[in-house]
Amino acid sequence: GGVDSTSVACMVYSMCRLVVTAVEERDSTVLKDVRRIVQDDKYTPKSAPEFAGRILTTCYMATSNSSQATRERAANLAKLIGSRHMVVNIDCVVASIVGSVSEVCGTKPRFAVHGGSQQQNLALQNIQARSRMVLSYAMAQLSPSSAGHSGSLLVLGTANVDEALRGYYTKFDCSAADINPIGGISKTDLRLFLQYCVENFNMASVLEAIIEAPPTAELEPITAEYTQTDEADMGMTYHELSVFGRLRKIHRYGPVSMFAKLAEIWPSTRSLSLVQVAQKVKHFFTCYAINRHKMTTLTPSYHAEGYSPDDNRYDLRQFLYNVRWPWQFRQIDKLVENDGVIT
Repeated sequence: GGVDSTSVACMVYSMCRLVVTAVEERDSTVLKDVRRIVQDDKYTPKSAPEFAGRILTTCYMATSNSSQATRERAANLAKLIGSRHMVVNIDCVVASIVGSVSEVCGTKPRFAVHGGSQQQNLALQNIQARSRMVLSYAMAQLSPSSAGHSGSLLVLGTANVDEALRGYYTKFDCSAADINPIGGISKTDLRLFLQYCVENFNMASVLEAIIEAPPTAELEPITAEYTQTDEADMGMTYHELSVFGRLRKIHRYGPVSMFAKLAEIWPSTRSLSLVQVAQKVKHFFTCYAINRHKMTTLTPSYHAEGYSPDDNRYDLRQFLYNVRWPWQFRQIDKLVENDGVIT
């Protein structure tokens, strides 16, 4: 029901459109590949939604923290593109794991909104995320046979490059997959891609609500006073993340050089003080250092950005840093005191 998973589904749907067009133009090679994939020597796709129904399975894995809005958006999208859609409630799986942990540790973890610690809050979110990964692979192996087909499916990841750069995802969670079509694409560009689908695939009735919805993991309870959002969790916006990513990877900036660069731009374009710019740069590099180890396990992806943090194939920097950045942060503080002037 969010921009990331929707973008992946729309990419597959767009591919289905291209395949159907090629078959209609009597491309025998494409038709041969289609029949090999669906394991039916007589099959000919009639339309993109019909073909998507043969090769794409979507699944909404709900918990008590999931909203009705995202559930409906996911169902509406699946209906539009023709995917085989399933809804699974994973509360029983999560409760089983929480129960086992509680028995061993002697205390039951609670969400922050219920009085739990930050560590308990994160642990409960991670249990949900990792449970979805296990179920994704189980369903990829078993769902084809339930539809009368043989073989198994590939699991598609749905984590964008900005989340990887910031480390805003759970290691070995539902971002762990066989291939991640959007692993090298920024959130900003994914929104532009969905806008392209609106304009070219007649999908406005479904996609506009998804594009406008605030990004949220929906891993914490929703209350009258609190609704979890990605940007609040990260302490930065997706636009800021894109800027940080390009400066870090493409221009190879560290904390000091990045602050010096942004100190020239953000005070005038965003009305930020040097202190605020310094706080944002420090926060990014602290998160970057803490989460850099996650980059060693990223799912292989299509690289559409020059700042992919994929450690195995793209970014060969070290993955262990001093998260305090003592020397660098002291230099930033000196620059703030000197109004951004390097002496």
